[in-house]
Amino acid sequence: MTNSKSIRIAFAALVMVLLVAASGHAFYSHQNKLTFSRPVALPGVVLPAGSYWFDVASPTALDVVVVRSADGHKVFYMGFTNTVTRPRAMSKDAPISFGEALANEARPISTWYEIGDTTGHQFLYR
Repeated sequence: MTNSKSIRIAFAALVMVLLVAASGHAFYSHQNKLTFSRPVALPGVVLPAGSYWFDVASPTALDVVVVRSADGHKVFYMGFTNTVTRPRAMSKDAPISFGEALANEARPISTWYEIGDTTGHQFLYR
């Protein structure tokens, strides 16, 4: 009987650990609200100056980025990205790196780095 009781206790403890881990992951947000004072570009779209939510599509699709309006109702962009490492010299508070553009064009966002994270999402331009 003792062996059976020990197995049940171990199983219950394992279930509790898994539930806590799963609920903790569900509450971790990848979402960052970014504000731009000038128009910026993403593949296939130019975002006017303003605020936008940058997020990953889901916890299992970290390479798909979604950009929504400040109120979260309108999707401006959804696309695949490459996962890249934040350059060591770059501040962990810097959320964006830009590519080059002509003087009269919106600067393209090269990579979005989740604030405080060591990895980023490099946009794929063709």
